[in-house]
Amino acid sequence: MITVTRPRILVVGAGFAGVGCVRRLERKLSPDEAEITLVTPSSYQLYLPLLPQVASGVLTPQSIAVSLRRSRRYRTRIIPGGAIGVDLASKVCVVRTITDKLHNEPYDYIVLAPGSITRTFDIPGLTDNAYGMKTLAEAAYLRDHVISQLDLADASQDPDERAARLQFVVVGGGYAGTETAACLQMLTHNAVKRYPRLDPHLIKWHLIDIAPRLMPELGEKLGTDAQEILRKRGIEISLGVSIAKAGPEEVTFTDGRVIPTRTLIWTAGVVASPLISTLGAETIRGRLAVTAEMNLPGNDGVFALGDAAAVPDVAKDEEGAVCPPTAQHAMRQGKVVADNVIAALRDQPLRPYRHKDLGLVVDLGGRDAVSKPLGVELKGLPAMAVARGYHWSALRTNVAKTRVMTNWLLNAVAGDDFVRTGFQSRTPAKLKDFEFVHAYLTPEQVRAQVEGKGAADGSAE
Repeated sequence: MITVTRPRILVVGAGFAGVGCVRRLERKLSPDEAEITLVTPSSYQLYLPLLPQVASGVLTPQSIAVSLRRSRRYRTRIIPGGAIGVDLASKVCVVRTITDKLHNEPYDYIVLAPGSITRTFDIPGLTDNAYGMKTLAEAAYLRDHVISQLDLADASQDPDERAARLQFVVVGGGYAGTETAACLQMLTHNAVKRYPRLDPHLIKWHLIDIAPRLMPELGEKLGTDAQEILRKRGIEISLGVSIAKAGPEEVTFTDGRVIPTRTLIWTAGVVASPLISTLGAETIRGRLAVTAEMNLPGNDGVFALGDAAAVPDVAKDEEGAVCPPTAQHAMRQGKVVADNVIAALRDQPLRPYRHKDLGLVVDLGGRDAVSKPLGVELKGLPAMAVARGYHWSALRTNVAKTRVMTNWLLNAVAGDDFVRTGFQSRTPAKLKDFEFVHAYLTPEQVRAQVEGKGAADGSAE
């Protein structure tokens, strides 16, 4: 009696790229054609561009955590954990489950979309004292933290402590940093009206970046417009500056200034997931070097996309151009990779990924925004309408769209209650507590785990 097993398709990561791939595979493959497995610590897709609005209280956390189990076509097996190593020769992915057990997951086809982690540098005290803005938990914690600084400043009898608690530093002049500073500044601006003992002029927000301009991708005019909007709202912008040292109660800038503060938010870019380094494959600036079809050269059945892959941008007439790590590209790459996995499964030709960038949107909170859809430069209300319209349409489910629209309307009409949840008030929430960069295995540990000898820091299931 001959037993025929279905090909095993393993997708790593539940971001825009991974979820887009899984959903298309579910639609286009019959149940008996392949077995689909997804590796992710959480059974939701996080709509990352709206994270600053969660931190500022405009949106609730649940509204941008889109469930992976709502689809009626759902038949994907989800492994709750993170991929920490891949053995390409044996076609095995090593997964650390949420119960901290190591599990070897074999595959026939693998789609690597593990996303990225916050990029940090060897700056004294950075990971011990800075807050990140990459996960839902970090955004929720940061909101609690900022409101708690207002509470503590209001209660303090020490003028120096009060001034320090009311200074906030954001490092990173890209989209994440600029939107985070803008949205949280608006939160404190609105909240201080409920604190009659606090002088609003004591609240100071600093946005710094080593680059000469904020968000250079917007172009000089819109970038300048964004800076003017932020400066009019009282945000002090320092360009060509970074952090020299970070302490629990003060931050030292590279230009020598020392800012007393209890809040340092680090958003200075991202790097590919450490999972990529376990493959021993060629990389381009830390991202996996793949073809325009998003497969790994010399490895049949291995595909990579999103933040973790340097996908050639064939829509640009530039040699060596790669797609930027944006949600816009990741969503579309996921669909093309799914088609290419199916094509490989059916011995059909693969197709290259091609997409012309549709533009950029930056929501600065309230009625402030700058956008560049299809090359058209907008600011103010028209830009805000385009930015929110784009984000709303990009949400994957009608439930998520309804929640987000309801939150926007409720916030516009009723404002914020400035409530601290306190869920994480007794747990650390700095950069070092969320990235888990030490959880990944070395290539040698991956090989030992696959061969059944056990890795250095876990046991196989």
